[in-house]
Amino acid sequence: MIRMMECAGFIGPVNLGNPAETTIIEFARRIIALTGSKAKVVFKPLPADDPQQRQPDITLAREILGWEPHLDIETGLKKTIEYFAALRTAGRS
Repeated sequence: MIRMMECAGFIGPVNLGNPAETTIIEFARRIIALTGSKAKVVFKPLPADDPQQRQPDITLAREILGWEPHLDIETGLKKTIEYFAALRTAGRS
């Protein structure tokens, strides 16, 4: 974000995500497995404006900002889960 703010004349928007295509069900199953949750996946009708493809185009991030992700999805999810677990633990202190 700082790189984008410091980039003269570049306003955006710009995708900052992992370009590996992943479905929501894959995300849900990974999160359930990584957290040991007993949650069940529930399917609901999709909103009319729901994107059919979840694969961000990070071309602008690469070309203008010199940015690309350095973590794979699995590692990113683990770090995110650890972060929120630490917040939950800190809130109990």
